[in-house]
Amino acid sequence: MKFGYFDDKNKEYVATTPCTPIKWCNYVGTLDFGGIVDSNGGVLLCKGDPALNRITKYIAQLPNSDFKGSTLYLKVRDSKGKVEVFSPFYTPTLKPLDKFENHTGLSYTTIISEAFGVRCEATFFVPNDAPVLLQDIKVTNISDEELHVDVVPVYEFTHFDALKQLLNADWVPQTMTLKAHKQVSGHTVLEQFAFMKRDASVNLMTADREATSFDGDRQKFIGNMGYGSWAAPASLNEEELGNTECLRGDNIGALNLRLGWLTPKQTERTVVQLTQMDNVEQAEPMMAKYRDHANVDAAFKALATHWDSYLATVQVETPDPAMNSMLNVHNPRQCHTTKNWSRYLSLYQLGYGARGIGFRDSSQDTLGVITHMPEEAREFIERLLSVQNTNGSAMHQFFPSTMEANAGDSREEEDRPDYYGDDHLWIIYAVTQYVKETGNAAFLEKEIPFYQKDKNGNPVESASVWEHLCRSIDFTYSNTGKHGLPLLGFADWNDTVNLPTGAESMMVANMYGKALLDMLDLCQLREETELAKQFQAQYDQMQATVNECGWDGEWFIRYFDEAGAPIGSHTNEQGQIYTNGQSWPVISGFAPQDRATQALDSVYNKLNTANGIKLSTPGYNGFDPKLGGVSTYPPGAKENGGIFLHSNPWVMIAEAKMGNGERAYEYYRQINPASKNDDIDTFESEPYCYPQNILGDEHEQFGLGRNAWLSGTSSWTYVAGTQWILGVRPEVDGLLVDPCIPAEWPEFKVRRQFRGAVYNIHVTNPSNVCKGVLEMRVNGDLIDGNTAPIFTSGEHQVDVILGAK
Repeated sequence: MKFGYFDDKNKEYVATTPCTPIKWCNYVGTLDFGGIVDSNGGVLLCKGDPALNRITKYIAQLPNSDFKGSTLYLKVRDSKGKVEVFSPFYTPTLKPLDKFENHTGLSYTTIISEAFGVRCEATFFVPNDAPVLLQDIKVTNISDEELHVDVVPVYEFTHFDALKQLLNADWVPQTMTLKAHKQVSGHTVLEQFAFMKRDASVNLMTADREATSFDGDRQKFIGNMGYGSWAAPASLNEEELGNTECLRGDNIGALNLRLGWLTPKQTERTVVQLTQMDNVEQAEPMMAKYRDHANVDAAFKALATHWDSYLATVQVETPDPAMNSMLNVHNPRQCHTTKNWSRYLSLYQLGYGARGIGFRDSSQDTLGVITHMPEEAREFIERLLSVQNTNGSAMHQFFPSTMEANAGDSREEEDRPDYYGDDHLWIIYAVTQYVKETGNAAFLEKEIPFYQKDKNGNPVESASVWEHLCRSIDFTYSNTGKHGLPLLGFADWNDTVNLPTGAESMMVANMYGKALLDMLDLCQLREETELAKQFQAQYDQMQATVNECGWDGEWFIRYFDEAGAPIGSHTNEQGQIYTNGQSWPVISGFAPQDRATQALDSVYNKLNTANGIKLSTPGYNGFDPKLGGVSTYPPGAKENGGIFLHSNPWVMIAEAKMGNGERAYEYYRQINPASKNDDIDTFESEPYCYPQNILGDEHEQFGLGRNAWLSGTSSWTYVAGTQWILGVRPEVDGLLVDPCIPAEWPEFKVRRQFRGAVYNIHVTNPSNVCKGVLEMRVNGDLIDGNTAPIFTSGEHQVDVILGAK
């Protein structure tokens, strides 16, 4: 069954049914103020921190048919007095609709539906410069008779401490309050707060037109002492709502907005606002502003302009429409979302405080946005560096509203190390990418504090960004095990494999190698000759160690446990081969040509499937406390032999480095969610963004995707697609063009903004090769090599011919 289609002209995905296999969603606003709008208009909204400052109560685990956070009701009465009450979002009334479309746009969602003689179009968005969720509602009479229409938007509020809302049914209801205010203008403002926030932070709901009535008490709204339902609230059976405030209990905001009698083809519009401010008085100018439809239209236009500008940084034209759709619109948009929300709030990571902003996660997320928003990425990198430890390791995660950091799940295992072996290395890639993108070498001299504080809460030490990076290198160099490989710590990137103290990680060894290569590039920029010699010696030493003890015959080992026994070896009954154990030796450059080829062939033969590359195989078939979390999943799920998509682009990059364009593209194509749009019955997940995982072929539901939006898959697949398959990537001295494409591709184009100039790149492939630049011309002039020089303004034509020299 097909559930929708891509509208590339309008940069939207249009779902054509309200009943998607699982709840699909979109993001509006940012972490500063914003949240999620699901496929049926349910809203999860927060300001600054979804755990500590949540606004709407959205319970993701409830059935798809239930009310979640918000909805919209229409009351339609004909001239004979017959009344129909229904939701144009389908849930929670579940009354059949004649038409339904959910337009997932760039930071907005528009739901269009038709039923009972009316057409409703409701658009949710947060303006670029205002902390308010606008719901712009247009209702048209599409019947041939006059109809009377009331619009009733409803939000349910939560306690600001999202977890306490679920855990404390005594204290929380006693604190929750909703009061109604009638302004001089006649508009109703519903003010909601937990008592302790009454004088500091209140949630406010209002609209552009005067409400004829309102409700603030959920029990009274749904009726029958709370035994009523969201599907048929008792208040909607009356001429007006009950005008109930709520002095304790379950707070909602419901406004009856009367559109009145609509003649055939007549359209009426109303705009609902939901915000959080210090008090009503502070919000009044903004509320007044967005009661003017011209200002609403201008804000929506400004949002579109922002995204046009953001996406214009990189635009591609390849022979693959699905690749174009993802690289031009949906993938960079997902990267932007992931950078904003890290792994903090989704319909899977529920934002109750178990995890905040991850150091590892967000360091990688910056890689997907540095091209488009380098200075915002730099600011985020600075925040990440501020939770690095003085010894060079990093705190695993932090909470954005307080900058309080912790060591993640390692806190739960007293007999295991309290650090992750990989966290501190990812930031080196982020800083290097930023410097190459912008040329801003001065950033390396900026002073950033380390995380450790004195008794007064002041940092005990600060150092330059460069010193932070050097300490990252030194931490790995100084913490090695029996084989001379880096210690695993509590875990590395695969944080479900938690081995006892003393275990070693081949992935961290190769990450260290890649980090050293980046540091060598920066050393050259900084003319750090002696330090470069030191880093090169460390690189050579680790390369020798990896090849001496890490090669298993047909692939590389993944770990050595605390006793020195290999994991990810043909000697293991389960977990014989791991994908990351093969891709990263190629990325680091540690693997010699023959071993790189053999390792990647082993991935293709043993781990690749039609839906993506599995993380490992065979899956562990039973819980093993020594291994930890990986064995809590059944074989084929998540890290236990599932298709963990984050690892797939690393194989794409490795194959591109080896010149295997067919495989690099095959791997790209088979996980592209846009290419799964015709098989949603199997895939189930949103086709417009990458999920975190797909069930592998050891699982009976092979091909089913889950955990959409917030995944490192997004940034790394964007990097793999634009910088390694299409091959356009920044270097210190210019813009390198080094594609690795399918041999049958005759040509492709990339329009790339870089350091103030626009590069129009046209690559032709007359000899049908995968890799190799035969000739490059810049503005018609033949140049040596394949790096376009740095320009600071203007548009420049870059023509590249592929072929063997």
